[in-house]
Amino acid sequence: MVGIKKALGIFCLAVPVQVFGQLAPKKFLTIPLGKIEPAGWLMDQLLVQTNGLAGHLHEFYNYVAQTDWMGGPSYYSNLEEAGSYWFNGMVPNGVLVNDSAINAKTSAFLSYVLSHQDSTGWLGPEVGTNKPRYLWGRYPFLFGAIQMTEADPSLTPSVVSAMYKFVTLANSMLKAGQGVEDWTATRWEDFVIALQWVESIDYRLYDNYPNDQEDLLVDTMKRLKWSGVPWEKVFSEEFFPTTAVEHTPNPFNLPLTWHGVNMAEGLKALPATYRFTHNQSDLDVASSGWDLLFKYHGRPSGIYAADEYLAGLEAIRGTELCLVVHPNCLVNYAKKSPSSGSYLYQIIGDLKFADRVERITYNALPATLTGSMWSRQYLQQQNQIAAKNMDPLVLSISEAIESYANLLGIPLVTPSLMMGWPKFITNAFLTTPDNLSLVHLYLGPFSTAVTLGSGAFLNPYAYLFPMTDFNITGNKVTVNVDTLYPFSDTLTTTITATSAFTYYVRIPSWVVDGTISINGGPAKALSPSNGLQAVVAAAGTTGFVLNLPAAITTGALLVHIYSRTTTQLLNKTEDRPHGSIAVHRGPLHYAFDIPRNQTVLAQNAQQPLAVDLEFDATAPWQYAIDPTTLKFSNVPPTSGKLPSPVFDSGKSPLSITVTACPIEWDIAGDTFAEAPPTSPACTDRQRTLTLTPFGTTKLRIGEFPVFKST
Repeated sequence: MVGIKKALGIFCLAVPVQVFGQLAPKKFLTIPLGKIEPAGWLMDQLLVQTNGLAGHLHEFYNYVAQTDWMGGPSYYSNLEEAGSYWFNGMVPNGVLVNDSAINAKTSAFLSYVLSHQDSTGWLGPEVGTNKPRYLWGRYPFLFGAIQMTEADPSLTPSVVSAMYKFVTLANSMLKAGQGVEDWTATRWEDFVIALQWVESIDYRLYDNYPNDQEDLLVDTMKRLKWSGVPWEKVFSEEFFPTTAVEHTPNPFNLPLTWHGVNMAEGLKALPATYRFTHNQSDLDVASSGWDLLFKYHGRPSGIYAADEYLAGLEAIRGTELCLVVHPNCLVNYAKKSPSSGSYLYQIIGDLKFADRVERITYNALPATLTGSMWSRQYLQQQNQIAAKNMDPLVLSISEAIESYANLLGIPLVTPSLMMGWPKFITNAFLTTPDNLSLVHLYLGPFSTAVTLGSGAFLNPYAYLFPMTDFNITGNKVTVNVDTLYPFSDTLTTTITATSAFTYYVRIPSWVVDGTISINGGPAKALSPSNGLQAVVAAAGTTGFVLNLPAAITTGALLVHIYSRTTTQLLNKTEDRPHGSIAVHRGPLHYAFDIPRNQTVLAQNAQQPLAVDLEFDATAPWQYAIDPTTLKFSNVPPTSGKLPSPVFDSGKSPLSITVTACPIEWDIAGDTFAEAPPTSPACTDRQRTLTLTPFGTTKLRIGEFPVFKST
């Protein structure tokens, strides 16, 4: 700890003294939990998760069922994050599927923690014990509590009162240099975002709370930043690592800065800091740092390689589940501390953040869970020919758990595995800062019901303070989006509103020749501005149909345009190492789903559905492909409904065929493939290979060597 304080101090001295005023506004605002609901296949996906491991952890998994956050004996480290991780993820999960058992459990969790807050203001299982008190484990709890106030505004007074007591304590601890160990030093931004939620409520509108707390909140934000990692330095081009980092000296002597989850956390830190520093450089570094991260460590599945530390571009390197669902990380963390990509979009408004989050959610997230969601994988690979413990070890973690293991390996993964889908859903719609317009950000089947402004003043916190004089009638809006997206290009949206307003929908960067038809009119070319298509919604009902075709793209430049027989060159490419290519169409990345068998390694005695699985390939996977022969196929379900669970082998209606040939492709050890060979020779006759969405595969080849077919 002395080392990290010394290293941090060098950079903190360079931070100029500034006058911190009101928080800088966001470009877009989030909508309370429960106001956005999944529909169609997306609701089914969340129900599969609820009926799987995530929805039953509180019944048998000791770190949840016997968590010390509720007085039990179970915890796995002094960070005290297992119980708060679970709480943060299951609050939105339970609300979105209206599961009474889960909602009762999360409610009991909140009540227990608040009722056991001690006289100093401390929250958590350390109360009444001699355990060390570190701030970090509180942050996921605060996010879960914030979400519960959104779903049930009657909880607001008790939650905010407890938060103020805790903030007062935390502020004094930071002044005394207490409560900050290495993990807290990297994840200080989560507390800052929680404090900004409290500040944004502005309790001057609410008689029960004084208006003299803003100085305390902003002072705590500043102290968190100055006691933590200097992310503006970490993401600068001067210091950013361009290869796997296990043999690279860390210039800050802070190795945890290159931890994959912490890198995603750091991307949130800069926009969170900007809100109270008003320094444009914070946003500039966040945006350029995002680009550096994916340039040097990105994956075709949308995520980046970190097993657990940044791992470069090689297809055999891994990505941990925590990175996919945390943010979290990039798809997650809390409703009010959304994924790094969601948060960056809300502050900066650049389409690249939203496009990336959607790619991760529809590719990397389902690929790291079995279709039934009863088993999860700790480390996924782009090219994965077996799912079992790696031998020999080539990753940056000392324990390479690649099997689908709930009971083996690093325990923090299991209590947090449910975060991804709920947090994606709850950030799918936003409002403009004036509360006059609604934005559909993440595409998929949804419904939402909100009250917008109508030109006159409308209290934006009406969901918290329904009885105040400021709460006047606004524009009541409902939206229903009917679609199979991303398994279809068509989205049908129906809007009802009491007053006319402008509705926006994101048009992804991969769309080619997209069209919109409004109220049954002719299809017209899209005309998005900054990635958003404006639709004037009249009072009453407005309907429109989007058609969002996309090209097949590869790192080899030559692509087939949807519904056309000719080919054309596009400037948008993805270069992969060793001359290999990755195949995309729209938001989906396509891979060869390797046939497999499975072995049960362990089974939970209390819940026999919770099993640890090992997968081995049962068919050849060593193929090169000819990218000029890629052909897209869509076989829509005759019932209009996708099979359940859709992210499983053989379930997707979409596929891409390609001419392939067997090649020599070495195996390194018995669990993973060598790098794709450059310019390989065919060893047998050509054949047609079928590629399916990456998220439906558990063993796969996602980066292929190439050849020219005859």
